[in-house]
This record gives sequence, structure tokens and C-alpha cells, in this order.
Amino acid sequence: MAESAVSFAVDKMATLITEEVTLLKGIRDEVEHMKDDLEAIRAFVKDADSKAEKEGINEGVKVWVKQARELAFLIEDVIDEYMLRVAQHHDRRGCVGFLHKIASLVMKLKARHEIASEIQDVRKALQNIKERSGPFQFIPSEQGASSNARRAISHDPRMASLFIEEGELVGIESSRDKLASYMVDDASQRTVISLVGIGGVGKTTLARKVYDSRRVTEHFRCHAWVMVSQSYDKKELLKSILRKLYEAKNKCCPENIVTMEDPSLIDVEHALLDNNKGSRILITTRKEGVANFCRRYSLVHVHLLEPLGQQDSWELFCKKTFMRDFEGRCPKDLEELSRDIVGRCGGLPLAIVAIGGLLASKEKVVLEWEKLLNSLGSTWRDDPNLENITKILSLSYGDLPYYLKSCFLYLGMFPEDFSIRRGRLIRLWVVGGFIQEKQGMTLEEVAKEYMIELIHRSLVQVDLVSAKRTPITFRVHDLVREVILSKSEELSLCHVLGNYLSFESIARHLSISNRENGNRKSSTKSQTRSIMIFNEVELQKLVIDWIFGKCKLLTALDFESCPINYIPKELGNLLHLKYLNLRNTKVSKLPKSIGKLQNLEFLDVRGSSVKELPIEINRFSKLRYLLGDPALKIYGSIWHLEFLQVLYAVRLDDDQYVRLINELRMLKQLRKLGIVDFKREYGRDLCTALERMTQLRSLYVRVVKVNEILEVQSMYSPPALLQTLQLSGRLERFPDWVSKLQNLVELCLWYSRLKDDLIKVIQALPNLKVFRLFDGYNGEKIQFEEGGFQKLKELFLAGLNELKTMTIDKGAMPLLEQLYIGPCPQLKEVPFGIQHLKHLKELYFDGMSSEFTQRLSREQGEDYWIVKNVPITLIATYLTRLADE
Repeated sequence: MAESAVSFAVDKMATLITEEVTLLKGIRDEVEHMKDDLEAIRAFVKDADSKAEKEGINEGVKVWVKQARELAFLIEDVIDEYMLRVAQHHDRRGCVGFLHKIASLVMKLKARHEIASEIQDVRKALQNIKERSGPFQFIPSEQGASSNARRAISHDPRMASLFIEEGELVGIESSRDKLASYMVDDASQRTVISLVGIGGVGKTTLARKVYDSRRVTEHFRCHAWVMVSQSYDKKELLKSILRKLYEAKNKCCPENIVTMEDPSLIDVEHALLDNNKGSRILITTRKEGVANFCRRYSLVHVHLLEPLGQQDSWELFCKKTFMRDFEGRCPKDLEELSRDIVGRCGGLPLAIVAIGGLLASKEKVVLEWEKLLNSLGSTWRDDPNLENITKILSLSYGDLPYYLKSCFLYLGMFPEDFSIRRGRLIRLWVVGGFIQEKQGMTLEEVAKEYMIELIHRSLVQVDLVSAKRTPITFRVHDLVREVILSKSEELSLCHVLGNYLSFESIARHLSISNRENGNRKSSTKSQTRSIMIFNEVELQKLVIDWIFGKCKLLTALDFESCPINYIPKELGNLLHLKYLNLRNTKVSKLPKSIGKLQNLEFLDVRGSSVKELPIEINRFSKLRYLLGDPALKIYGSIWHLEFLQVLYAVRLDDDQYVRLINELRMLKQLRKLGIVDFKREYGRDLCTALERMTQLRSLYVRVVKVNEILEVQSMYSPPALLQTLQLSGRLERFPDWVSKLQNLVELCLWYSRLKDDLIKVIQALPNLKVFRLFDGYNGEKIQFEEGGFQKLKELFLAGLNELKTMTIDKGAMPLLEQLYIGPCPQLKEVPFGIQHLKHLKELYFDGMSSEFTQRLSREQGEDYWIVKNVPITLIATYLTRLADE
């Protein structure tokens, strides 16, 4: 933690020395000496931070580490304050001619004298810190104290197994079956099933397993899963239930749900009362009193979830700790120590999984096992189960390598039970300075590896996984979050506010959410660098004025899903701002002062009311991510945005086509590109531009009208690294260059209406995992040949109005897990060969003919035998709507 702060300050000073050539005589030397002092201190800080994490360490070490970190933050603030003042003087337009030059010179000199005085004060404090490090006998290791700091993060092809909820792997079968029986019994009275147990025992995992079981989902017409935090708003909870129920019925939620007031909500509340139609409510709680409270209104079944028994605990531990190296079996020389460690976990799945994840990354030798067992301590107090979890999770934090600690603690910025989107978190990590550069990789790519390692260590729980088996959203367990907040409070890193008016103290990073039950206390002398405000908070002018008026050194400002409808012109004062997130807000216009933000790297206006970007965008020379909706218009030039990696998605009007297409050729760092309202006549120019984008990984092109021809044939050397390709529009013939994309993972064709069989063309693509085809083929027959699509996991075929027969040869698509078919009105028989798909887990038929559904009938259908062994088979009369990943 302190080391990353020191490193960031060193980088700031290097920038100041390099770029600010007009520093006062003598001050340049001061800055260079100070930089040297910090670099010397950095060599000790890793060891100091590691010692500060251990039990019983001298309190002086913790104080020294905290002071070193605070001083590094202060140095960064001093430098950024100076740069801010100089930049503001450059931007003044109030004076002209000679008077302007004199005024500007005076202001610059004043700013430099002020920084001179501040730097001298800071250097004295820095020298004092350095002198006081001697008695602690720190080890000057650039490799860091953590045994894992030297280990490179590498891609594990078995990562998909980490996305299974570990708690469900063992010991829940009996409880699951019992709860499912309660859910589907014949009682017509509304029944509440209360699942009660201590934190970390696996209540949520078991409840989800029951909720998702086929036995339960087939029994009810409608069902909804709602997360309830410890501190919740009754009105918001009821609104959330309503929204979920509309989603479950595949209906759009009325807009007035958001503004619904108490009288209407009371009606909803009463609608949840018993109507003698066999409704069931499954709840999880740590408090048995909550379960007993429900007896006032309902028939209640209380199920006490006990910790795992010895055998189940051992099985779970072995699967988590030794699966990668010893196929889930514990080596004999580690068995005694391992059983002692498992015993200390008290049968709690969370604790077992956490410590198993920790040990899985360690060398499988007796010395490492003994070291960890001894560090657990021998004293168990009144509540050993909860204390064990906290102790184990704290150990997991202490064992994190340096590059992960700040990233892990930043997760505390998100509210309890919050579903964290991968892209959002990664960008915040990057602008926060938490990501270390790695040769040949972007910072975002390194950040993705960091995230995977946190998942691997069982410190975050994956919520939603994409078809490509990468995590889209995830959560932090309540107990893990408590450890995070405790550490953040101690380090003054993150300050979490439950009341947006109570700015009692400031932290480096500030989070405002109404979900918090009280405020976390932390204090630092340094200035706030990032602010996140969550959707429950309705900002008042007082708060907006405070943010844009006082927080001048902000680098990240995140308003995602907040009910904010404007951004003040003072936005231009935040000259250090790198990240601005207005996704899903009501903001409709960006102030022209945004053009002053020459350090801006990330701009997200998706789902907002912003439909155009001002011409001032041409000043964003450091911009790397520009995310907007398909209706977004760009009026400024983009050719000079040489660092741009993501441009998604933009609309091309007639007066923009030539300019923007030509400017795209200059964006050689682009990794993701989305273009809508595309016209045929510009296809050749687009292909020429794409050939220059050697770093492109994702491409989406949509024509202006469904019947418009999408002309993308004339490309001889497509981007070799392309992984995702989505084309929406008619294709006269399938582009030949697609067959050259050896790295292609996902291919989506919408409204292509091809007459030729494209299956033969793409079946040899070696890495294709997802293939989606909607109204993309006008032929009568599709055959998946033996040996084709060797890595395909998901196949989606819809809107094939002419299709009459479909066959799957044995040996085709051997890894297929999900198959979606329909509407295909001419398809009368279940595709022969589905029985060959041994890994198929989900099979969906949508909008099929009555003849088709009859042949698939479980009772008398002659084709039922083909699908009888598929775990989940659903037949529906509506088209499945794919979620936007």
C-alpha cells in the first residue's frame, strides 16, 4: 500500500522535473534530491508494509508506514496543485497585451515560490522519515516481502471452474432437497421458508441452488431473486421486487415504478399477502428473530443451516486447495497439517474456501503449511466461527502481493451486495494508479489479470459470466467487505458515507451511498482523488458545488446511474480529471468547459441523454476510452486521438462519413470499434481503415436500415488479433477474410440473409466459442459436419424462416454447452444429432411450430428421446432476448 503511494509520488516528481523547465533555481535540485530520498525509502517500504500486517509487530512500524504513505500523498498533492495553478494562469483570458504578460509572469512566480516553500517543508519531513527507518531493520528488497510477489500472473485455461459457487460443491444435497420440497409441496397457503445460519455458512449459495433447481423453476409461473442489504429502504425494496417480477414475465417495467409513492407501494405490499395460490418466499438471514417475525403473517418453515461436517469440510478443502496440482487429493506429508487447518475453519464454507484459495497459490511443502497454521494463532474467543473467518480473510489480505492490495481495498468503494461491472472497476483501478505496467500489455489487460487473480484467491464472487467464459460482474461477500473497510479505515484509503451531507473527514477515495448504515471514520491530510456516488443518492446542489468547487485534484468522478441531470461548467476546473462516468444518468449536454480536461482518458456516456459530443473533443489528446450509445454524434476531429483504444458506438451522418472514416485510419491503437447507421458506399474506405488497425480485438458494424447492403468484402489483410465480430446488415456473400481470423472467439451475424451455406466456411475457425445467427441464412438445410466447430460453446440460431432440416454429425461441436433454436417455423423435426452433444447443458426452443413441439412432448413425442438427457430443455413461444454483455 505505502509502496504504491511512494512509487506514484516518484513518478510525479520525474514528470515535474522533465516537463516543468522553468522551476526556480535551486528548487529543481530540491525536487531531484527528494526524488532520490523517496526511491531509497521505496526499497524498504514493501518489507515495512508486510511487517505492519503481522500480529504483535511493533506499533512503531505501523506508524512509520502510515507516515511514509501520507507524505507520499502530500508530495503528489503539492505537485498537482502547482501544475493546476500554472495551467490556470495559461488559460486566463481576462488581460491582453503588456498587462496580461506582466500579470501572468507575477502569478507564475508566485506559484513557483509557493511550491518552493512547500517542497522545502516536505523534504525536511521526508529526511526525518528516512532517518527513523534505521531501527526497524527493514529489508531493502525490490522483490517485496510477499512470497507471491515474484510470481507472474498467467492465464489458467481451467478458469471456468472458478466461476462455480464453491459452497455448493459439497454438503448441501440434503438441505437442498428438503428446501425444494417445502417450495413445491401442495399447501395453497403462502409459505415463508427461512434459511437461518451464521455468516459464511453458505446460506445464499444454498438458496440460489434451490431457486435455480429445475424442480422449483418448473413449479412456478413467475419467480424473482432480490438481494436485500442489512440496511435497506422499504420503498426501494418493494420497487425492486416489482421490477424483478416484470423481468421474470419478460415484460418492460413501467417507467412510473421509479416515481411510485407510498400509497401505490402499500398496495404492492398487501399484494404479497396470502392469496391461497401456493406462493412461496425463500429468505436467508443470520437472525432467527427475522424468521420468527414472519410467523405473524404466514406459514413458516425454518431451516437452520449448520456448518459442514468434518468429511464435507475436508472434501471442500481438498477440491479448492489441490485440484490443480494433485487432482483434489491431499499429499500424505501435508495431510495432518491440512486437517488441523480445516479444523480451525469451524466448518464454514467461506473460511474453508478462503484459506484453500490462499494455500492453492503456495508451494505444497510442510514448511509453508506450518507457517500458515502457526500464524492463525491459538486463542479462540467467544465467537470463534466469525473470528476465524475474519482472521483467515485478513491473512488472505496480508498474503496478497503488492500489486493487488490497493486494487482489493478499492472494492470497498462499492455498496454492500452491489454487482460490480468488470469494465467499470478496471478503469477506476487504472486511473487510481493501482496497475503496474507490463511489457506488451495495456494497463487494462494487466488489470483484467489482477481481477482474475482475486477471483482465483476466492476474495470476490463471480455474478455473471459471458459466453466467452470471462467474468462480467461480481460481488464482494459481506464478511470480505468488512475486512476491506476495516483495512481502508486504518489506511485512510477509502471513506464510505451513508449520509452525503456528513463530510466529517476526507479520504483519498470517497464513496457515497444510502446503503451504508452509518459512516466509516477515516482521515487524511491529503486531498480526495476519486468520488463515486451511487444510484440511490439524489444529489443536492450543495453536494455538487462541493465536488466541483473544493475537490480540485480529482482524477476520477463516477456518477453512474445517479439521478443527476446536469454537469456544471466548473467541470473544466478539474484539470487532473482522467475518468468521467455519466452512464445511465439524465445528463443531456456536456459543458464546453470539458475541453479543458486535457488529461481525460475515460469518458462514458452510455445510457445517458448525451447525444452529441462538442467540438472540444479534439483537445482530448490522452483519451483512451470513448463509450456512447448508437445515437451519439461526434462533431470534433478524432484523428489526433492516437491513444484511443475504445470507440463504441458512434453514429455516422452524411456530413460526417468521409471525415470520420478517413480519420479512423489514424487510430492504430484501437482495440474496440462500433459504428452504426453505416452506408454501403463507404464500405471500401472502412475496410482500408480496418487493415491498419493491427491491435483491433472487437468490431461491430450496423447498417442504417435492415435491408441496406453491408459492403465489407474488400479486405485482404484483416486485423489478425480480432476476437469478436458483429455484423448487422445484408451480405451479398460471406466475407472471405473472416476465415482468416485464427483468433476469432465470437461471431454474430444479424439480418445477413445469406443464400450460400456459411457453415462450411467458418466451421474450421480454431478458436470460435460463440456463434450467433439471426435472420442470417435463407437456406433450407444446415449440416454441422464431423470435426467442425471444435471449440464452440454456444450456438444461437434464430429467424431462419426457410430452414426445414438440421443435422449434427457425430464429432461436430464436441464442447457445445448451450444451444438456442428459433423461431424457425419450417423446422418440423428436432435436429438429429443433439444426442451426440455430450457436454450440452442448456437447450432452448423458441417460437417453434405446434408440430415441432408435439414431437418433443415428454409423454408421446417421437423425438423426445433425442433431448431426454439434456439437463435443461425449455420450449417457449417467444424469442429469447440476449442480455447485453
